Amino acid sequence: MAHIVILGAGTGGMPAAYELRALLDRSHRITVVNAVDYFQFVPSNPWVAVGWRERAAITFPIRPHLERKGIEFVAQAVRRVDAAGNQLELEDGSGLDYDYLVIATGPKLAFDEVPGAGPGGHTHSICTVDHAEKTFAAYQRFLEQPGPVVLGAMAGASCYGPAYEFAFILSKDLQRRRLRNKVPITFVTSEPYIGHLGLGGVGDSKSMLESELRNSHIKWITNARVSRVEAGRMFVTELDERGVERQQHELPFDFSMMLPAFKGVDAIAQVEGLCNPRGFVLVDEHQRSKKYHNIFAVGVCIAIPPIEATPVPTGAPKTGYMIETMVAATARNIAADLQGQPATAKGSWNAICLADMGDTGVAFVALPQIPPRNVNWFKKGKWVHVAKVAFEKYFLYKMKIGSSEPFYERSMLKLLGIERLDH
Repeated sequence: MAHIVILGAGTGGMPAAYELRALLDRSHRITVVNAVDYFQFVPSNPWVAVGWRERAAITFPIRPHLERKGIEFVAQAVRRVDAAGNQLELEDGSGLDYDYLVIATGPKLAFDEVPGAGPGGHTHSICTVDHAEKTFAAYQRFLEQPGPVVLGAMAGASCYGPAYEFAFILSKDLQRRRLRNKVPITFVTSEPYIGHLGLGGVGDSKSMLESELRNSHIKWITNARVSRVEAGRMFVTELDERGVERQQHELPFDFSMMLPAFKGVDAIAQVEGLCNPRGFVLVDEHQRSKKYHNIFAVGVCIAIPPIEATPVPTGAPKTGYMIETMVAATARNIAADLQGQPATAKGSWNAICLADMGDTGVAFVALPQIPPRNVNWFKKGKWVHVAKVAFEKYFLYKMKIGSSEPFYERSMLKLLGIERLDH
């Protein structure tokens, strides 16, 4: 029967495998391909970067959990996708044929777009657990002789929540160590204003996050384009609301974490007609490629236009709830196609997020993601910190046991006191 290959084993790929296995009988073969052999819970990386979590707490080996559900696993990177021939070329040169391909790779981290940025340069990252561990090692060295810190997100970034999280978590950790008074912190972001989040703001996000930054003694620069980074020095151009240069900044730092812009991964981006110029997969309302009938895509790797034009480019985030609905739609549409039925399931364009701030946090719900909205909700409280810790444990548990239930709808929403997100 059909062979469904899922490329990527993150918060989109793993649930996709479980959901497809629950919908399809065992005559259909499912294989997950991932560059590494472990699952990592990316939302916990800010905690790893300051030593509040260890790698073992937020990762687990993929193979035994998938194989227990009758799902095959290949721990290799993919060199090339032959979309016309329905085959993947793996890192070792072997081929893997498929009838359906689900792309759930996440992004390529475009550190190279800013000279001197990234783990190979002079700034750190929390985008992967490997990066977070390296950031923590650098942070430990920094603590021996603390000084200025620069944090934030580069031009074209599309996931701003973790940058805010890390700024507040770092500030709180320094307070606990009685070192905060020795560390001036500057938050540098491509957003047109604090709390934009790539969403045009959500509720009172602007005023609330500005207030929290002030209370934490964190200065900020918005409409910021980082031109280059040198050892201990970041060069930033600040624009006004019309996109005209307002000021040049040369920011000294002894420690820096900057989120990069995202692109599509190379093996996907090079497939003719599959992606936009940034390498993100072009899909229809049913998560299906606009050119290749048997290719679907979910998560950060899909093309979603920015919410609005901004002086410095900002991308639209793909939050966990949105990815979950993409996964559900993809699984149902593949099942329908196998039965000769048309695709009808659609993902949701709703956004929901929990962001930790050390010992408190903020939560927001945007229904739909693109304004005007039916729900435009942004709240702060210590309960958000508790909720995120609880959700981390719940999500990892569900990933290990292979549950196909909608994690966000049945867990995070209960923590937020919200019954449904579809109205």
